[in-house]
Amino acid sequence: MDFPRALRERRTGRRLSQLDLALRAGTTQRHLSFIESGRSAPGRNMVVRLAESLELPLRERNELLLAAGYAPAYPESALDDPVLAPVRTAIDHILRGHLPYPALVVDRRGDLVAANTALDVITEGAAPELLGPGTNVYRLALHPDGLAPRIHNLAEWARHILARLGHLEELHAELSSYVPELDPSAGQLGFAVPLRLRSSYGELRLMTTVTTFATAVDVTLAELKLEAFLPTDPATAEALSTAAGPLASAAGGQAPGNM
Repeated sequence: MDFPRALRERRTGRRLSQLDLALRAGTTQRHLSFIESGRSAPGRNMVVRLAESLELPLRERNELLLAAGYAPAYPESALDDPVLAPVRTAIDHILRGHLPYPALVVDRRGDLVAANTALDVITEGAAPELLGPGTNVYRLALHPDGLAPRIHNLAEWARHILARLGHLEELHAELSSYVPELDPSAGQLGFAVPLRLRSSYGELRLMTTVTTFATAVDVTLAELKLEAFLPTDPATAEALSTAAGPLASAAGGQAPGNM
């Protein structure tokens, strides 16, 4: 990777002038101009400051350091590494605490890391090969053998899903081929895009929240996302509460996952 070009592309991609970035990083516009032109080689601390000032994800910060000829600053641990044991415990606690509502954890590609038992209500009827740890939840959501046939507002929900996949071009192209065109006149309902899903407990109307580890300094941890589903009406809340009993009995109260 050409460091001057990589730095310039990330700066312009965030619509920052050289002066803006220089002020954020505690340097001068002249010095930054020399760095971007290749006339000056930045020290390691300067590269770290520039990456932080650009608010780059940890993976990109490491890539920028490597491009400048320095070792990565942020570790990338395996999920089963003992150093992440407190994280696994915290995630398990959060997943259980969200019951009777569904919740799951995915990595940067959208591959399933862990989920609570309530997710079974959402995934019922999906093909077995689309389910389980390591499978892709975005593919599960939009594949014809996944949730798609049961989603009433598929085109609208698909746009919500596809908007997350800008960094995954191949997956975006695959999933785009599964979904119908969205009528430009179709408006979003209320304050958020709902998921309207047919289930054996009746139609579920759900909204989602996404949580990340904001203070993470490990690449793996920083890229985990916890997505929690919440009911948008009393009927959905009641349906999920009703489903919770049989699901918890069948799973022995365990939150499935591969962590």
